[in-house]
Amino acid sequence: MEIRHLNRDELVHENGLDAQRLVPWPALNAPFEGSWCVIRPGTASTPHAHHEYEIFVAMKGEAVLDHDGGRTPFVAGDIVHFTPGERHSIVNESDADFEMYSIWWDRPMADVFVAKHEGGE
Repeated sequence: MEIRHLNRDELVHENGLDAQRLVPWPALNAPFEGSWCVIRPGTASTPHAHHEYEIFVAMKGEAVLDHDGGRTPFVAGDIVHFTPGERHSIVNESDADFEMYSIWWDRPMADVFVAKHEGGE
């Protein structure tokens, strides 16, 4: 067993939010990558779209999903799925941090996972 700890003092500001990539790491053979994300009050993540599938798991606070279909409330306990090419961002209009976990994957990540698995790693 190996635990990868969140280090809140070393979050990196990128894409309009503060984050720590928790996946990948060498001990884990996973078909996805992930990041802990904090969106500060009055800020928003950079609107973007990409070729990967992605889910956000809301962990703490409340925010608004700004997406191709409009704006949708997003609160702790909610999960959202984005398909490839769907533009999205998180807007924090509250006075407290919003925290979430983002997980994304695509076919090449799955292929690497399968190859390592079949190789006995």
